[in-house]
Amino acid sequence: MTTVATPVADLAQKVKAAAPHVAALTTDKKNQALRLVAQELLAATEEILLANAEDIARVEAEGVTATVIDRLRLTPEKIAAMAQGLEQVADLADPVGEITAQWTRPNGLSFTKIRVPLGVVGVIYENRPNVTSDAFGLCFKAGNAAFLRGSSGAFASNMALAKVIRRALQHAGITPDAMVLVEETSRQAAVTFMQQRGTIDCLIPRGGPSLIQSILDHATVPYVIDGDGNCHIYVDQDADLTMATKILVNAKMQRPSVCNAAESLVVHQKVAEQFLPQVAQALVGVTLVGDAASQKILPSIGLANEEDFGKEFLDLKISIKIVDDLSAAITHINTYGTGHSEAIVTADQAAADRFAQEVDAAAVVVNASTRFVDGEEFGFGAEIGISTQKLHARGPMGLPQLTTEKYVIKGTGQTRS
Repeated sequence: MTTVATPVADLAQKVKAAAPHVAALTTDKKNQALRLVAQELLAATEEILLANAEDIARVEAEGVTATVIDRLRLTPEKIAAMAQGLEQVADLADPVGEITAQWTRPNGLSFTKIRVPLGVVGVIYENRPNVTSDAFGLCFKAGNAAFLRGSSGAFASNMALAKVIRRALQHAGITPDAMVLVEETSRQAAVTFMQQRGTIDCLIPRGGPSLIQSILDHATVPYVIDGDGNCHIYVDQDADLTMATKILVNAKMQRPSVCNAAESLVVHQKVAEQFLPQVAQALVGVTLVGDAASQKILPSIGLANEEDFGKEFLDLKISIKIVDDLSAAITHINTYGTGHSEAIVTADQAAADRFAQEVDAAAVVVNASTRFVDGEEFGFGAEIGISTQKLHARGPMGLPQLTTEKYVIKGTGQTRS
């Protein structure tokens, strides 16, 4: 018997009705619920893995890439990490109710600026079932109801995870509609989801260029773009080349399918002849494409085109550009970068400072891997995404970025003349 999916608009009304109840929960109540969800995820590991195996078998039959399968595949260790993530969120300070500013005017009026929940946070994401748990946990701790829409590739996994989360919420005495998952995975359902104006207070996409473009084309609700990560490593003329090689290998090869992996290498022309052969030797299994100057040093590599310089490969591939100086490096990065994370390797503090000031990105890294641009590495706990736009959040989005602020003004009968 086929189950008919509940229409998106009907689900939106359910999650909207739940939002005030979530916003009113005490910190202790939220933390208790998060810990209970974590326990029930662990208890349901076998149930979740069976659903995930169904998804894996389906996408493998469709011939998807190993990168997509890596994102989709769950293991007991990954489920344990999801549960641990919820425990960590429970341990984080609750941003709701935090006073961020306070002052009194000459007329005696007192002003207080306080963090409050956004309301309903919508998250639309691709083949990453862990986002179901991570997004719920962060939204919930920040006092928001979570309205989620996953991909068709992870449908069974997401449904299993949602079932466990909603069951745990009910056991905690909280409305299960604090987390609602859209059951329909068609493109039209995604568009409808993006257009729930009056219900979704903030929409956060987690996915590739096609999803981001769909948001830009169709969304009628406020959104924060968690965009592509065409992250660059710039090796300056004063770089320690051994350090640079180590950083590049980590940034490119540790986990190539994530948004903070390096996709582009920019090298100062004074060190290119010495450094690029080291790169070719170190990046075993990585496809290298470069400009004509790079090809002269490494004749076996492919010739990069404009698309290569601007592409987030999410795979074992990297583009190489040789530049005349720091100014040319900054220009290249600002032209082809996506505003995510950019790194410089240099012993020249003035060059590092200029790079940090002039490169337009959510995060600039000096003498370290771009892989550190991550909410957990920042000390934020789990993150819901990395914003590549400038309003209302930029960079890793933790709990404070899932709130807004309101002003409370107190008087003693003042009237305005």
